[in-house]
Amino acid sequence: MSSSRVGAWIEAFRLRTLPLSFSLIIMGSAIAYQYGVFDWLIFGCALLTTLFLQILSNISNDYGDAVSGADMAGRVGPARAVQSGKISKEQMKSAIYVFSVLSLVSGLILLYVALPRLEAAGFWLMLGVGIMSIVAAICYTVGKRPYGYRGLGDLSVFIFFGIVGVMGSFVLYNGSPEWEVLLPAAGIGLLSVGVLNMNNMRDYESDKRSGKNTIIVKMGLDWGRKYQVTVIVGAFVAIAIYVMMWGKMWQMLYLLSLVKFVPHLMYVTKKENETKLDDQLKVVSVGTLIVSLLFTLGSVI
Repeated sequence: MSSSRVGAWIEAFRLRTLPLSFSLIIMGSAIAYQYGVFDWLIFGCALLTTLFLQILSNISNDYGDAVSGADMAGRVGPARAVQSGKISKEQMKSAIYVFSVLSLVSGLILLYVALPRLEAAGFWLMLGVGIMSIVAAICYTVGKRPYGYRGLGDLSVFIFFGIVGVMGSFVLYNGSPEWEVLLPAAGIGLLSVGVLNMNNMRDYESDKRSGKNTIIVKMGLDWGRKYQVTVIVGAFVAIAIYVMMWGKMWQMLYLLSLVKFVPHLMYVTKKENETKLDDQLKVVSVGTLIVSLLFTLGSVI
């Protein structure tokens, strides 16, 4: 395989999205450490499974948008592999199959490693959640009725990048849920929605032309800016409530990440040129990773 073809696949994998997907595993693991149930092997297997799921989601999105026509000439943001012709539709479809299998196998290994901590019901529940995650990653833009085109992407991201990701990873360590963990899970979920919202604000014009009815297309850019403030503030409040009621005060170190988020919100609420919002997508993604890392630091102090 030529270096240019390798580069095309690396671009298609969109590795810059990994900080966001790793954040939910790190957050769930930090809480597991706080509860005294952390395990390095589970942590490693969870990161690997998340890596495969994120790449699966990215290449499925690339393929689905190309097939539907959502990726068209004049689209803002990084070039997509299928739309640009660097990777054929058939090749991308094959890659979707490969990463679906990798995600499933890695997930089964993860469940096997965590099996001594899980009851039978917990095992089957987590297996079901894993399969749902694979299906959700593909069906966001692929299929006859992709839910990402009907304004359901934000809800899906909140559920899978927040509630399922953080609570699910915690359950793998603990064997059962602790319902207060829903608060930091919701926090990471809302920050993840903030990343998607930046993506959708950036793509507002092209999505509108192609009939991709994201929440931003439905509500408009002015409300989209208010929506961004709401989800970011809501995320910080949810995590703060958890720390004050069930956590360690050192976990409040996550508030240091406001040095990235405050300028971000100021930019989003004042900037009128949505074509330059791609950089802000990176800010929220990396900022979410910083939140989880600072929270982890506070958990181990």
